[in-house]
Amino acid sequence: MEVDTVHQKQFMVIDDKVMEAIDLDEVFLVGPFKFKNREERRRYLILQKKTRHVWPYAILASERLTQLNERLNKIESKSKRRKYTKIVQEYIEDEFTEELKKLTKTEGQILVKLMYRQTGTTTFDIVKELKSGWRAFWYNTTASLFNISLKEEFKPEEVEEDFLIEHILRRNFQKKLLEEKKPAIDIDFLKAVGKWQ
Repeated sequence: MEVDTVHQKQFMVIDDKVMEAIDLDEVFLVGPFKFKNREERRRYLILQKKTRHVWPYAILASERLTQLNERLNKIESKSKRRKYTKIVQEYIEDEFTEELKKLTKTEGQILVKLMYRQTGTTTFDIVKELKSGWRAFWYNTTASLFNISLKEEFKPEEVEEDFLIEHILRRNFQKKLLEEKKPAIDIDFLKAVGKWQ
């Protein structure tokens, strides 16, 4: 490949023909998961169902959080920021509470992990920032009664279940079954595939 430094164009020479090079977006195709046994397949399918169910909530919550932070950055007065945050909290609680109560424990933990994937912040830290450290502590304590940790992060390279969730997401994005959203965190999916498959 040669570069024309005057016009900043790249050219490729193939069989004595000069062709202008075209930059393409990287495409990463995710193949089906290779199961070792029926139990592993069953576990994956259950996780897939739960991940698909929770994904829209994670997207909606992360979008609302982004909007909230953008608007808060424009408000200079602390008292007006607090007032606006309270209005948004009440709106979100009214909108989500009944639906979130219907989630299973596993779905709740998946939601916590996906919130981290989409925001780069733990649910505990989000509650702490928006409400208070005391409220975050009590929410986390209550969640722990159901084996859910609001401090959970999403690490597909280190945690097998997180890898399975990421694999499920990518396969479903590829098939257009779920709306694709880029994560707020860096995920080395190839490294995770190498470790877990």
